[in-house]
Amino acid sequence: MSLLSVGFAPRSAAQAVSDSAFIRDNYIKFEYRIPMRDGVRLFTSVYIPKATTALHPIMLTRTPYSVAPYGPEKYIQSPGPFRSRYFHEKYIIVHQDVRGRYMSEGKFMDVRPYIAVKKSPKDIDETTDSYDTVDWLIKNLPHNNGRVGVSGISYPGFYSSMVAIDAHPAVKAVSPQAPVSAWMRGDDFSHNGAFLLPHGFNFYVGFGWPRTEPAESDSRPFDQGTPDEYRFFLDIGPVKNVNKRFMKDSVEFWNALTSHWKWDEFWEARDVLPHLRNITPAMLFVGGWFDTENLWGALNAYTETERYNPRTSNQLVMGPWSHGQWGGGEGDALGSVSWGMPSASFYRDSIEFPFFRYYLEGKGEPRHFEAAVFQTGKNEWRFLDCWPPKECDSVRMFVREGGKLAMEPSAGGFATFDEYVNDPAKPVPYTDEIAHWYNPGFMLGDQRFASRRPDVLTYQSDTLKQDLTLAGPIDARLFVSTTGTDCDWIVKVIDIFPDYTPDPSPNPRQVRLGGYQMLVRGDVMRGKFRESMTDPQPFVPGKITAVGFKMQDIFHDFKRGHRIMVQIQSSWFPMIDRNPGKFLNIFNADESDFQKTTQRIYHSAAYPSCVVVRQLR
Repeated sequence: MSLLSVGFAPRSAAQAVSDSAFIRDNYIKFEYRIPMRDGVRLFTSVYIPKATTALHPIMLTRTPYSVAPYGPEKYIQSPGPFRSRYFHEKYIIVHQDVRGRYMSEGKFMDVRPYIAVKKSPKDIDETTDSYDTVDWLIKNLPHNNGRVGVSGISYPGFYSSMVAIDAHPAVKAVSPQAPVSAWMRGDDFSHNGAFLLPHGFNFYVGFGWPRTEPAESDSRPFDQGTPDEYRFFLDIGPVKNVNKRFMKDSVEFWNALTSHWKWDEFWEARDVLPHLRNITPAMLFVGGWFDTENLWGALNAYTETERYNPRTSNQLVMGPWSHGQWGGGEGDALGSVSWGMPSASFYRDSIEFPFFRYYLEGKGEPRHFEAAVFQTGKNEWRFLDCWPPKECDSVRMFVREGGKLAMEPSAGGFATFDEYVNDPAKPVPYTDEIAHWYNPGFMLGDQRFASRRPDVLTYQSDTLKQDLTLAGPIDARLFVSTTGTDCDWIVKVIDIFPDYTPDPSPNPRQVRLGGYQMLVRGDVMRGKFRESMTDPQPFVPGKITAVGFKMQDIFHDFKRGHRIMVQIQSSWFPMIDRNPGKFLNIFNADESDFQKTTQRIYHSAAYPSCVVVRQLR
């Protein structure tokens, strides 16, 4: 949920000038303060085609990130390809500052809870603000055709989802993209109870400060003073020091996030998924396979909408992208890995625009599919009738003695194991690069640096004799022990390229693809939450314990000649904050609480640790 860019690649100077000139030549800009039912006014920027007698659909984006530039004479300079197409098609373009942000009135609330039963005009939420906005636009904007489409990436994806709940009849098509859906479970700041430190810190150190009145500037710039975030966060020490040094009790949601350290009523109220019912607009959920922020939201919001609304047109798109990458650039590569095709521009031109054009203009036909999913490894789009695909067999891949990964469990002794020492003072980094905020390509980054560490266990298969396609979620099923009372378990599934793989060309970063260990999926379980997010339990030191969790979906082809690797570790810093090895609220941990612990992974006949994958037939 990046505050600054949500993954957009910059357009060239010529493209930006061309778009800017087109908008000025063909549009008139208006600014309105649209009244909500409780009297609060929301600042709304509207671009209407000039000298027209035709009727045009409305494209609406609601955002907490500013609709700048402000002033009716100041036009957007570079809309990027995500918005540019709708300008060139002469849609009425509407951008709105959500309640309490930038130039809108009212009080902002992060992921404002949905109120199911509204008893008075004071019972407002994002669904009522959306409804009132659309109602005003339809009644007051000239030359609109009475049809509204809504889209947004990341936090605006959350607002897009809310538009679809109790939707205004004029809303015909909605595309929540990388939508925030359930913080604490799998979006943005938390995966299975483990805190994503740079996401939470970098977002709220700039975004979360209180304000007294509407203003064109609503965020505070922050400079870490170093490009090395690993060192920056390690020097901070325990997470509690963040508030002392930077937030100083002034950032309300940081205080809430750190005080509600387990799933409770606070997080329950902010879970979007149970409310995705009675959806009437056509829905297009979009996500990226390599989006560390809101991959969970895209997959799960689509699934719950499908569950609750079987008669609604509801489609899923998953491409080979980092957070928001489909909104800008060609999408022909990520990090060191090339897809051999412009995946993002294909999506925008062949999937998204036909979707909106059909439902907002009644022209053409949208692509017919349930799930448009990019199959990495094979590097092609597939248009399926369901996700995950039904034509899959469940396969267990067992970690074995000698660093082997095999389809058969070990026949070894009752409690054979591998072990490592996890030292919070020297945590395993999530990337080998010097990174600030995070490296968008880390989710498919080369893992050879981690394989060489003594606190990372590696298990690899024999060389594959034929292609193996995995589709859908991965289940980690581990039998473990620790000398502490809490610890994290990180599991990574990796595609090992053959040593003869040629290097990319051009190759400015001097990447060596021979033997490249491409991260396909990695995720974390904070051990105390292994049985329940609401009722965390300590480990009994030295006791063999089952730890299982569902990792997020993949659609990847492991090619003949490649090998599959599974890595297991207990730190992934600073992407995941350090676990001190003690059962406590980590947000209150002191430096003295952090301790070395010895972790064991068991792989005997009695304790067959494995990952469960879905193999496409």
